[in-house]
Amino acid sequence: MASENESDAELEENYYTFLNLPRDATTEQINTAYRKQSRIYHPDKHYDVDSKKQAEIMFNRTKRAYEVLSDPHQRAIYDSVGVKGLKTEGWEIAHRTKTPAEIREEYERLAQAADERRLQQRTNPRGNITINVNATEIFAPYDETEMPRVEIGSMSIAQSIEAPLTRKDMIIMSGNLYSSNGNGSGGFVVAGRRLLNKGWLEVCAGAGNGFLVGLKGGRTLSSKLTLNGGTNMSFREHGVIPALFSTLAVQLDKHTVGSLTLNAGPQSSMTTQIDHNKDEYALSSSFVIGSPHIYFGLSYTRKLIENEMKLKLAVKLGTFGFMGEYGLEKKISKYSSVTAAVSIGVPSGVILKFKIIRSNQSYVFPIHLSDEIVPAAVFYASVTPVIAWFLIKKTIMDPMDAERKSVEVERTKRQNEQRLLAKRQEASAAVHLMQSTYHRIMTEELQKTGLVVTRAVYGCTTENSSTQFKPELSLDVTIPIQCLVRDSTLQLYDSSKSDLPGFYDPSIGDNKILRIEYTYQNQFKVVNLKDNEAIRLPLP
Repeated sequence: MASENESDAELEENYYTFLNLPRDATTEQINTAYRKQSRIYHPDKHYDVDSKKQAEIMFNRTKRAYEVLSDPHQRAIYDSVGVKGLKTEGWEIAHRTKTPAEIREEYERLAQAADERRLQQRTNPRGNITINVNATEIFAPYDETEMPRVEIGSMSIAQSIEAPLTRKDMIIMSGNLYSSNGNGSGGFVVAGRRLLNKGWLEVCAGAGNGFLVGLKGGRTLSSKLTLNGGTNMSFREHGVIPALFSTLAVQLDKHTVGSLTLNAGPQSSMTTQIDHNKDEYALSSSFVIGSPHIYFGLSYTRKLIENEMKLKLAVKLGTFGFMGEYGLEKKISKYSSVTAAVSIGVPSGVILKFKIIRSNQSYVFPIHLSDEIVPAAVFYASVTPVIAWFLIKKTIMDPMDAERKSVEVERTKRQNEQRLLAKRQEASAAVHLMQSTYHRIMTEELQKTGLVVTRAVYGCTTENSSTQFKPELSLDVTIPIQCLVRDSTLQLYDSSKSDLPGFYDPSIGDNKILRIEYTYQNQFKVVNLKDNEAIRLPLP
């Protein structure tokens, strides 16, 4: 886990800013920026030993940025997932045009494969806890003179772990417990799984409500077709109960998967399902013919990516009655999310469901509010999660988030301490290498009364003044800024200025500004920029 955190906190280079280019830079702009920067940092332009060594470092950075941005394949990966995408092994994307969504999907696939390889070295715990709460007396009291009772109707716990033996073999151990109205049951299953050339095979044995043995397997039949299936035998006091199951899945198109599932056993059924999944939404439909019920189900999920939320709507209609459900899922951290949903149906009534997911562990709390569709129960089921979320967010989550960000900034500083030191030294070396270019541009601009930067400072300001800089958290960038002037014009783009040559970040995580004092046509002007603000000088 530590390694993952370190990777997340690692500072990444911004190749566009280093070459002072916009994100939509053309090939001509990239070539021009590379030539201009190469003239400053090419080792052949410097003669003493120290300057030549410094120039080699800066020139290699310039060349690396140019190589990535001038190659459509590498640039597409960099634009989509950053430097970490370029470091990922196993890219199968050919050197052809790909959409950002396709690149992100490929990166996520590769990252998941890397995670699975890491999991070969440790167990992979998964668990689920479900607590069913009966609160129907709140809206339909048995005795109005007494306080309504809220009871736990049932509880179930399931847990599993994987123990890799080799790269192809693993043991899976799982167990479950169930308790309802004072009666309980449980079971324990041990399975051995082997990965085959185009599939997997699993043998399992368990105990609980009788002895259980089973065989499962799966195989990829083609690039669009997969088949999973198996059988198990449950040995009970009154005989042996066999069961068969299989699922055939077909990739119908880029975003759509269809499947047919057959179950033969104590509760036989046939399920046809179609799942359509895109970046903005997901749609799923299913038709089940079985014992004891036949029903049709449809669900829609709207993905609000910017807000890290999902709006979910679902409906089921069949011989059991009908059920409608609406809810919202909110991601609260990298590994955690919460879901609140309201289920309304006949004969189920009104149920409020809370679900908390933390990594591979989930905690589910269905609260049965009413046996019938009572408007008051529907209203309070809809409003209660909103009020609860607002109170928890303001009193608990916001303070925790502020503290987490503070800890993250400190951790980033510690993990990148050596790199920050190197960036300071690199910025100093860059300024040294810019001297001749600086004097040349200054002379040209003075001769034509063009854009002359008299002073430029980058860093954090004091709390009492937006123009007074903290000496220990700021740096003079007059020379780097003047060297970016071309034909009496200075163009800066909407990205952090800390990646510009001659710059570094003097205080990670804090707000910074860039103050530029300059003269143009013998007129003195001052401009203050936010760190990610774009500008073109001289101002009109």
